[in-house]
Amino acid sequence: MRKDSRLSRMLHILIHMDHMDRPATSNHIATMLQTNPVVVRRTMARLRDKGYVTSIKGHGGGWLLNVSLADITLLDIHIALGESSVFTIGLSDEHTECLIEKAVNRELASALKASEDLLLTRFGEVSLDKLAF
Repeated sequence: MRKDSRLSRMLHILIHMDHMDRPATSNHIATMLQTNPVVVRRTMARLRDKGYVTSIKGHGGGWLLNVSLADITLLDIHIALGESSVFTIGLSDEHTECLIEKAVNRELASALKASEDLLLTRFGEVSLDKLAF
């Protein structure tokens, strides 16, 4: 099962950007994340659309933090990245008429929802400055 590491990777980058004395290029960020600069630009554009970063074009350009780390929470970045499910556990849908499958899915869905609500509440309580050194 593939895990979604976008949140942790973007938190990592944003905190590094706070310590940088110049804009971070997509190439530099891509090297840090061992990914393609196109993936970086697409992801950073989501953060720019929410106002957390800004982009500077041309020579010497790149990405800059637009907001203090104290004013950004884990939840803010989770939402900016598209609010993917925080859990990869899925419900079965192979036997939709089976009463046992319905009962299992109902209980699992309820537990997952309660867990996700609790986790997202916690995400909203942690600002990025608390993660920075």
